[in-house]
Amino acid sequence: MSFDHIPVLLEETIEGLRIRPEGTYVDGTLGGGGHSACILQRLNDQGRLIGIDRDGAAVAAAGERLKGFSNVTIVRDNYCNISRVLDSLNIGSVDGILLDLGVSSYQLDTPERGFSYMSDAPLDMRMDDRGAMTAADIVNTYSQSDLTRIIKQYGEERFAAAIAGHITAAREGGPIKTTGELVEIIKASIPAKYLKNAGHPAKRTFQAIRIELNNELKGLSDSLETMIDLLDRGGRIAIITFHSLEDRIVKQAFKTAQDPCICPPNLPVCACGRVSKGRVITKSPIIPQNEEMERNPRSKSAKLRIFERS
Repeated sequence: MSFDHIPVLLEETIEGLRIRPEGTYVDGTLGGGGHSACILQRLNDQGRLIGIDRDGAAVAAAGERLKGFSNVTIVRDNYCNISRVLDSLNIGSVDGILLDLGVSSYQLDTPERGFSYMSDAPLDMRMDDRGAMTAADIVNTYSQSDLTRIIKQYGEERFAAAIAGHITAAREGGPIKTTGELVEIIKASIPAKYLKNAGHPAKRTFQAIRIELNNELKGLSDSLETMIDLLDRGGRIAIITFHSLEDRIVKQAFKTAQDPCICPPNLPVCACGRVSKGRVITKSPIIPQNEEMERNPRSKSAKLRIFERS
């Protein structure tokens, strides 16, 4: 299938980035190129966009979509390596950075990618298919305690221990190979009265395994300070998250960048020497309007936060 992904909070993100026509921008999660196309339309001949994505299908699709623009450079890599990418292009700083986190519609709707609990397919879930480890490796090799930890921590699943126990018991009869097998194991782990609750019973566990496999949260937390430091004065970073764990990391990083002082509150003069890097533009996250949520149900959990470098 073609790479089909509807950009979420498109107008709000582009407005929030406050595009400078001659500026240099980075779309760290290029996807199908929806956000990037809008950025490029606002740049003049001196402007430049760097698109980064670790998914080969996204890189190919975005390359096709953006081929009419001469001022775009597409790199297959992880946004966590943004400094290395920019160094290789002799770019020292940028005017804006965009991250649209989470899994794309294309990844969810392509069964063989193994992201979806709605189809029976190999347990893959790799955002970069060059990686050696797959979701099947996590399911079949992690200890019961490690499975409990990631399902509880990354999935915020109340039945994490039961699910981990059922997984380790089931794999004694042979490896768990498909998403369908895993879904049935998860369903069997949850009390019947809770299966009727809103949402698919496997949603949280699949999210947890995907986050663990693709190192999503650590990669985000480890790279936020670097990205803020790469911004020119007045430059902005806009980040769209889709669950509370991501949003919490972004919110805290932006808050720390704005108010980095770690001195005791009763100290009359700052002694730590930490200087603010800018200001949080979004005191509360921007969320989709009802019209967008109706048009694109997957946007319902999206939150946009923006920070401006001083």
